[in-house]
Amino acid sequence: MIMPIQQKKSALSEVLSTRTTEGVLYEKLEDKALRCFACGHRCKILSGLEGICKVRYNEDGILRVPRGYVGALQVDPIEKKPFFHAYPGALALSFGMLGCDYHCGYCQNWVTSQALRDPVAGALPEDVEPADLVRAAKRLGATVITSTYNEPLITSEWAVEIFREAKKADLVCSYVSNGNATPEALEFIAPWVDLYKVDLKGFTQKAYRDLGGQLEPVLETIRGLKQRGIWLEIVTLIVPGFNDSDEELTNIAEFLCGVDPDIPWHITAFHQDYKMTRNANTDAGTLMRAYQIGRRAGLRYIYPGNIPGGFGELEGTHCPKCQALVVGRTGFRVTSYHLIDGRCPDCSTLIPGVWGSAGAGVNRSAVPRPVHIQTGAGSR
Repeated sequence: MIMPIQQKKSALSEVLSTRTTEGVLYEKLEDKALRCFACGHRCKILSGLEGICKVRYNEDGILRVPRGYVGALQVDPIEKKPFFHAYPGALALSFGMLGCDYHCGYCQNWVTSQALRDPVAGALPEDVEPADLVRAAKRLGATVITSTYNEPLITSEWAVEIFREAKKADLVCSYVSNGNATPEALEFIAPWVDLYKVDLKGFTQKAYRDLGGQLEPVLETIRGLKQRGIWLEIVTLIVPGFNDSDEELTNIAEFLCGVDPDIPWHITAFHQDYKMTRNANTDAGTLMRAYQIGRRAGLRYIYPGNIPGGFGELEGTHCPKCQALVVGRTGFRVTSYHLIDGRCPDCSTLIPGVWGSAGAGVNRSAVPRPVHIQTGAGSR
């Protein structure tokens, strides 16, 4: 039997309502209202209502937030996140919940991120506990655990609960996020998050309004992450007709350079997906134009991507002083590693990053793998 759209939404909301706990990132207001601090929307939520994300809601003056499940779970190469200056070749156990504070028309993870908005999205929760995920990571040889697939900021209480367990097992913890954070959220996660990838989706307020957000909170998040010493990498998905003008790309590159010219900037190709099917796919020439813009702005580490084999050695990391290839890559696979204590082997220039064990992941399989686990001591 096919349920009407509203019934489908209500059914999923009901399922998720049994997988919640009281949140941390909020304050109580008068008349049982509350203010949520998880993301830049800073929703004022009246009793009985939900925030923009649709997964944080007010139950009689108490903020209920997601806990105890995953909507997606697999092992990825860390380069897929993407992190290029952190633990090259490492495996990352990647988990996500459901929901998002944006509604991007080109979202590649819409099955999880838009599950509460779009009845076609079919992701369902799978019950897990933090210890289950940590055991799975250790069994599969993952040294990194990543909150991704939906927006991790709106499920930060759950991520921190997992990361507390992960740290006991010496795992590296990371966020893959739209960056629409608040200072309160950053302070809450900062003791537990080692690596943070921000999607800087454009550089105009109009572009961000189209996606359901605002530009300034993302810029503040980027500054705040650098100030807190969390390793940061930036991705801009370049979409023809949306954010690919020379002016906008220049503004992005100059902003990043002003924060720190050593921030890695991943410029990736858009492919038609979800609801954005009229914009053309991004070609290699557009990414090369963005690459040159970034170089002129002063950025030292720029990585064109999503067109495998289209950029030769530009997928690798080069010494900014002597141009030696210090980490070679093809797609998500690390093909060579030449750093010595984080320095160029030819001129000893320090290459910023969190490098881990030298060459540990060279030529490791770059194919993502789904993960199936059982809860409790019987995890497999």
